[in-house]
Amino acid sequence: METQSLAGLGPAELEKVISPLPRFRAVQIYKWIIKGVSDFEQMTDIPNSLRTELKDHFRLFSGSVVSCHEDADTMKTAIVMEDGQKIEAVLLNDGKNRLTACLSTQCGCPAGCVFCKTGTLGFKRNLNSNEIVEQFFLLTSLAAANEKAQKKEEHLKEKHIIDNIVIMGMGEPLLNLEQLRKAISILNDPSGLNFSRRRITVSTCGICSSMFDIAENGPFVRLALSLTTADEILRQKLMPVTAANPLQKVKEALSLFQHNGGGRITLEIPLLGGINTRDQDVVLIARFAEGIDSVINIIPWNPVEGLEFEGNVLHEPSKKEIVEFIKKLENLGLKVTTRLRKGRGVLGACGQLG
Repeated sequence: METQSLAGLGPAELEKVISPLPRFRAVQIYKWIIKGVSDFEQMTDIPNSLRTELKDHFRLFSGSVVSCHEDADTMKTAIVMEDGQKIEAVLLNDGKNRLTACLSTQCGCPAGCVFCKTGTLGFKRNLNSNEIVEQFFLLTSLAAANEKAQKKEEHLKEKHIIDNIVIMGMGEPLLNLEQLRKAISILNDPSGLNFSRRRITVSTCGICSSMFDIAENGPFVRLALSLTTADEILRQKLMPVTAANPLQKVKEALSLFQHNGGGRITLEIPLLGGINTRDQDVVLIARFAEGIDSVINIIPWNPVEGLEFEGNVLHEPSKKEIVEFIKKLENLGLKVTTRLRKGRGVLGACGQLG
């Protein structure tokens, strides 16, 4: 008989699941989950007999971490779900002891971007909201056990162990909008985790129907568009899912999102050596960005063995390509940042999951 997992539940849902236990027990359990405990035995203000009862009837997590790889600033975890499917989630340290959780929303990905490892896996299924939230708590548990995180004792009294959440892991989040929205509501719940929406970023290839939905109905988290190039034909070749999501409609959705209360948009450019580093790419990106409060985020492509485009092996852009591309964008008045290249040693960087 399978037991109910608790870590992905919001406070009200948790209270219902553990009924007829009193509400204050649900509050205690939820506070321990937020702190990053990995076992009921760590819930020291709950009587031993009740801890044993909880272990008999519930689990903290439905998924389990089966591998964990670390380098200097990145921890990549492989998580096996109840049905045997695997996903990956990543914990990033910016070098100043600020931690970011990178979460997945799907097993595999249907988008098929030619420069992304996850796209080669195909699409298995959507994650439910509990499975999305549970990744955050699994990473919190790992961070709490990490020596560097333990040094944040004063920080922990006021804030969460993890400072930011990016929904940029495996899958296209906006093709799983209902469960994504529910997961964000749990993370953001003022009576529970109360994680600020301003510290949650959702990255999308640009699924127009879902973008218009978010623009009208929220959640108004930070939004990042994986633009790659504003050359429509090239973009559709590199990102097949965009064939049904033309850039004109994507821009309309972004503009509506901002008009209705959304903040600055990040336009992500995974930079592919010799492919989307042309002068015309610079001009078209600048044209697309007109009228949108945006920042261009350059992401030098992270190597994935075996990926090709039009019969040619993909390769990293040269340092010269990167510098010149950024300079040309800035000369056109655009605000440009460069993604820190973290996690490559454990294949945990952007585009390497899977």
